[in-house]
Amino acid sequence: MNSTLKVFTGSAHPQLARLICEHLGVPLGRSRTVRFSNENIKVRIEENVREADVFVVQPSCPPVNEGLVELLIMIDALRGASARRITAVLPYYPYVRSDKKDEPRISITARLVADLLETAGAGRVLAVDLHSPQVQGFFRIPADQLTATPILLDYFRKRVDLPEHVVVAPDAGEVKDAARFAKRLGVPLAIIDKRRFGDDEKARAVHLVGEIRGKRALIIDDEIATGGTVLEAADFVLREGARDVSVAVVHPVLSGQAASRLIAAPITEVVVTDTILMPPEKQHGKMTILSVASLLAEAIARVHDGRSISALYD
Repeated sequence: MNSTLKVFTGSAHPQLARLICEHLGVPLGRSRTVRFSNENIKVRIEENVREADVFVVQPSCPPVNEGLVELLIMIDALRGASARRITAVLPYYPYVRSDKKDEPRISITARLVADLLETAGAGRVLAVDLHSPQVQGFFRIPADQLTATPILLDYFRKRVDLPEHVVVAPDAGEVKDAARFAKRLGVPLAIIDKRRFGDDEKARAVHLVGEIRGKRALIIDDEIATGGTVLEAADFVLREGARDVSVAVVHPVLSGQAASRLIAAPITEVVVTDTILMPPEKQHGKMTILSVASLLAEAIARVHDGRSISALYD
């Protein structure tokens, strides 16, 4: 495209947007969000975007609903200002876990968010490591799913003790991703088998498939929300004889008391990315934060230039 590339951000994670702009070599777009006493939001675009190729960076961070509404209003404001194309850049997709109707009379909210983005004026979507692949199919506009896995892989490949590690899938739902991770690191895979007993709704770890004794366990997941799955997996592999435990996840949601629970847990290191803003009170010495800014910047540049982004999956 011959139009000007512009990057804007909402209030959710301006630090990530600034890093993306540094990689792209462009200034961050000027906008202003006003919050009125009646809790309404006004977004004003403070520069000319006519015929521009605009990218709006806004991951789903607390307060989630306010961030989503701000994103929709900003997209609508850009459309009204005659931007040629608007791409919503969603490092962490809003309501991504509400991806199916697993109870009567509920909304598939991830699909609703897709409809809202399109209605507001988004012509394209960039997301990172969706919780479920079907979310990508909720869009009638082009939607690309990037993965931050190579960033995590590069970090662990630098470890001199890498051959001592075993990648652990904390449950059956994470087996495919963990298997790919283990294969690309060149280390073994172990799987935690979880079962339900009687009327107990909570699945409990009962068996380990693979050898972990004397090894360094590396638990892989797409996100940490309450931390329950990861903490249970860490306790279980340590009981099974693991020397120590590290955790690698893309999205550090860390809701409720998850951050303090991780600090107190027998976990050596927690490696996450900055798809979600990590406030200082949730950061601690065990945590390593890797940036996805270069990944998103490269994807934005390729979309803007009309080049394929499939190379970013390799």
